[in-house]
Amino acid sequence: MRYVKSLNLFQDLLTSKAVKRGRLLGLDVGDKYVGLAVSDTHNKIASPLSVLLRKKSNIDLMVSDFRSLISELSLVGFVVGCPFDRQRSAPDAVQVKLFIDDLCKTGKLKGLNYTYWDESFTSKNVELLLKPLNLHPVQSKTIIDKFAAVGILQGYLDYVNRKMKLEAAE
Repeated sequence: MRYVKSLNLFQDLLTSKAVKRGRLLGLDVGDKYVGLAVSDTHNKIASPLSVLLRKKSNIDLMVSDFRSLISELSLVGFVVGCPFDRQRSAPDAVQVKLFIDDLCKTGKLKGLNYTYWDESFTSKNVELLLKPLNLHPVQSKTIIDKFAAVGILQGYLDYVNRKMKLEAAE
């Protein structure tokens, strides 16, 4: 896995020589779970996918899950939600980066690029939307994680698509 700047991830995707362009996977990394969302084949719309259980001891299992998703969904990159706080180093940001470091250290996700995207308030926004539904806490948590990943990925897709449109118009 290799880190690339946000716009570079998308530009690489657009200039890909592949007949079928790849898709992006959005990750909402939490203490216990990683929410996943996937882009459509045109990289315009994010949809909820699933939630993976996150434990330090199961990183190889998670890598195996990611490898399956990469081949099944033609994934070429990850958009990883990370809280951006310019005032101080957020503990949540550190744990997200450690998780990505652990994935990279396995060496089993070579050729895959990733970038970080601001995830500020994505989980809170979904939580507020779900509150009136009075769901079971476990069910609520998995929905929150999946849709937070959708918020992260959709925010990224909206930004890069808008930026590319503006650059093409110049």
